[in-house]
Amino acid sequence: MALHFERAEFDDRKRKTIAALEVAGLDGLLMFRQESMFWLTGYDTFGFCFFQCLYLDTDGRIMLLTRAPDLRQAQNTSIIEDIRIWVDRADATPPDDLRAALETLGARGKKLGVEYAAYGLNAALGKKLDAALDGFAVLQDASDLVNHLRLVKSPQELEYVRMAAELGDRALEEAHKLTGPGADEGEILAAMQGAVFKGGGDYLGNEFIIGSGADALLCRYFTGRKVLAQQDQLTLEFGGAYRHYHACLMRTIPVGPVSAHQRHMFDACAEALSACKSALQPGRPIGEVFDAHARVMDANGLRHARLNACGYSLGAVFAPIWMDYPMFYHGNPVVAQPGMVFFLHMILMDSEAGQAMTLGETVIVTDAEPERLSRMPLELVAR
Repeated sequence: MALHFERAEFDDRKRKTIAALEVAGLDGLLMFRQESMFWLTGYDTFGFCFFQCLYLDTDGRIMLLTRAPDLRQAQNTSIIEDIRIWVDRADATPPDDLRAALETLGARGKKLGVEYAAYGLNAALGKKLDAALDGFAVLQDASDLVNHLRLVKSPQELEYVRMAAELGDRALEEAHKLTGPGADEGEILAAMQGAVFKGGGDYLGNEFIIGSGADALLCRYFTGRKVLAQQDQLTLEFGGAYRHYHACLMRTIPVGPVSAHQRHMFDACAEALSACKSALQPGRPIGEVFDAHARVMDANGLRHARLNACGYSLGAVFAPIWMDYPMFYHGNPVVAQPGMVFFLHMILMDSEAGQAMTLGETVIVTDAEPERLSRMPLELVAR
């Protein structure tokens, strides 16, 4: 079996989940988030694009309903023993198959939490699930129950995060080597992603973000490749993933002479990143991190170029995105705790000047200052 944690760690996670269910007054949980399934059992698949459900009740029983292609996937990657298959056919109704499976587990009449906010449970399937279980069980939205438990990482999880950070650093080293006038974005991406794979890493939850010229002001991946000009700018948002645990980085690399405005933007990013780390203290609401970011950017006359969030949690996540709960924005009441992992990204996109500057890295919350995971210097690198 391809388990990446000791069985005792999975047992502890199950105990914590059952305790959370009991506090919420629930008898069981219907999980549709792949992150929850991986965290609770080790089950590793992209089959969540189809209907599948992992059920846990407060007696400790676990059952997976999935498709035939994922039978051996679950057997080989997880601790799940009770695996049931719904059959692909023109009139397939997997929510009805789930109801039948829950009947055998004595779930009739119970109060069940449901992870409605899941990519694997789209609106159409959610309606069919509600219809199938109408009159069978009482359903309650419990989309964030496991999310909250996943926030503070175990020592083994943090080791995987540190491995991911090393792979991200290796990717940045490749970017620094190749970036320059005439460089092809495709070759840069290939080298960066190759460094992650060569180090034993995984595909990340979403694509590496790359953009040059005017596209350096974009914060999303888009298709198409360009060659860097003599005077250019390259924005990269990327990272490493190890056992699906993420550690991300962000940089804008000027090509050619650096303007005074872009240097000013970098200095503001560096100052804001330092202020955010000082605000990321255990026992304090994480909304204060964004406030620190905003104060610095606004004081530097860059309110028009900053965003309304400056980072988010990272963990073991699956496509289509590596972002995890929660995010840094004004007023977020989530309290920081040691063992939480966050990506801090300082992003300035000045449309009027046509210039971008970014600076971002991943940290672990500790009892004192956050632990910086990247070994790469926080300096302006131009090529």
